[in-house]
Amino acid sequence: MTTFDDRESAFENKFAHDEEMKFKAEARRNRLLGLWAAEKLGKSGDDAAAYAKEVVKSDFEEAGHEDVVRKVLADLGDKSTAEEIRAKMDELMIVAKGQLVEEN
Repeated sequence: MTTFDDRESAFENKFAHDEEMKFKAEARRNRLLGLWAAEKLGKSGDDAAAYAKEVVKSDFEEAGHEDVVRKVLADLGDKSTAEEIRAKMDELMIVAKGQLVEEN
């Protein structure tokens, strides 16, 4: 292999790693959002954990995170707004990334 091939391989590996970490951070953020919403809905324990899994699964409906916003907004009703949910998602993304860094 040439130096160029080694460099190309390194870039491909870094890209794959970065995409995996992005996916993990988004899934963790969505789980944390689900736990936050579950608390607002009065759920706790296994019910809260099950609801958080539903929120994570809702992210696979379409590209982007608006599917998650719609699900949580529909479930919370007048207990929240789309803007509050998006702001919470931004806040929780920082938390999720921090947790992933601590684990690695």
